[in-house]
Amino acid sequence: MTPSPPVRSLEAEVQHRLDNKTKPTGSLGRIEELALQLALALETPSPRLDAPQMLVFAADHGIAAQGVSAYPSDVTWQMVENFLAGGAAVAVLARQHGLALTVVDCGVRHDFAPRPGLVVAKVAAGSADSVQGAAMTGTQCAEAMAHGARIAAALPGNAILLGEMGIGNTSAAALLMARLTGLPIEACAGRGTGLEDAGFARKLGVLRRALQRAPHADSPLAALADIGGLEIATMVGSVLEAARLRRVIVVDGFICTAAVAVAIALEPSVFAQCVFAHCSAESGHARWLERLGARPLLNLALRLGEGSGAALAWPLLESACLLLAEMASFESAGVSGRGD
Repeated sequence: MTPSPPVRSLEAEVQHRLDNKTKPTGSLGRIEELALQLALALETPSPRLDAPQMLVFAADHGIAAQGVSAYPSDVTWQMVENFLAGGAAVAVLARQHGLALTVVDCGVRHDFAPRPGLVVAKVAAGSADSVQGAAMTGTQCAEAMAHGARIAAALPGNAILLGEMGIGNTSAAALLMARLTGLPIEACAGRGTGLEDAGFARKLGVLRRALQRAPHADSPLAALADIGGLEIATMVGSVLEAARLRRVIVVDGFICTAAVAVAIALEPSVFAQCVFAHCSAESGHARWLERLGARPLLNLALRLGEGSGAALAWPLLESACLLLAEMASFESAGVSGRGD
């Protein structure tokens, strides 16, 4: 009786396939690592990316009244209209790459006319000013997360790409970074939409006051409610649900990393489902990625948000899957391998 071949783990099986493609071992570098990650995330040796969904979460922030952004809060709703009209960068990139674009109103201070591509999941008309009090109540935060979970569960496909819009949300993300990592706010906050020196100094002062107001709100959920934002909380819910459903999660920039960091703190298995698209020009982003142990695919000095970096990285995920599926092995191509 012929003995059965040894059973390989999924990781070993995929790595064996990659090593036996018609190339020097490891010569496709990070793309090989990405192919293996996608196979493990989707629990198959032959991963395919189906019906990818770009989700842009939008909300206003009370802390914007403190002058932490170079732009007025009205830009939030105006940019949502731009997303829906197809004129924003993320809309252009979504069309280019065949990504279904959904914009989620998590808490914008504006009432939008119903239309395709818009989901209204408004918990409140913006968060409160976290310098004066908690950005959200615990109930509001939980409601936003529940909305996010429902939205993710209702969408088709096995991959979501994260994006966001909200004047003041780099401040919320920096506050969360400081609270979750213990780093000083100066190591977390950047210039956001392009603050000059005086504006940046004012922003740092505002953020220090927000942190000093509630120094003991340091658990992930307490920090999220106290100094986060409605779009970040909704995104956390979507990320947790997408990870539970074993979907690939493509993480955009600094604000999306904030949501993912909260989700990982709540459920560490989320990390394995996440592909970090890029390292943004926002000064704290590289530090936070390093703290998470994340290796971004791109470094293009982006600081737009919207999900633009996730969309730009998307073709690399598609290429990784196709190379794993379609590239010949030495045996099938009749090509001599190393040492033959």
